Amino acid sequence: MLSTPDGRYFVVNGQLWRCTNPALDEATRQRWVNDLMDARRAVKAAKAANDAQQLKAARQRVHHAKVALGERGPVWWSDGSPDFNRRQVANTPYASWFETHPDT
Repeated sequence: MLSTPDGRYFVVNGQLWRCTNPALDEATRQRWVNDLMDARRAVKAAKAANDAQQLKAARQRVHHAKVALGERGPVWWSDGSPDFNRRQVANTPYASWFETHPDT
């Protein structure tokens, strides 16, 4: 996986995705990852059942876990840098780094 030099994002198909907060201790991180995976399975099940209410609740669980992991919501860094989550890397300050990276 290709990550930005500052460790804030990883890149998939030219798009930045915010990494998990590295300050989380392993047990906390793993608990939230487990919750996230359970919630994603619940999304799949709700879609298969065509149950809009369950789907909404499952998606809220996904969002809650991602916020707890630092992948959504307030940024986990404190230097005042803006968030470029879900942006095309070419349209961010990481563009020149990405263009010259050998794995792109």
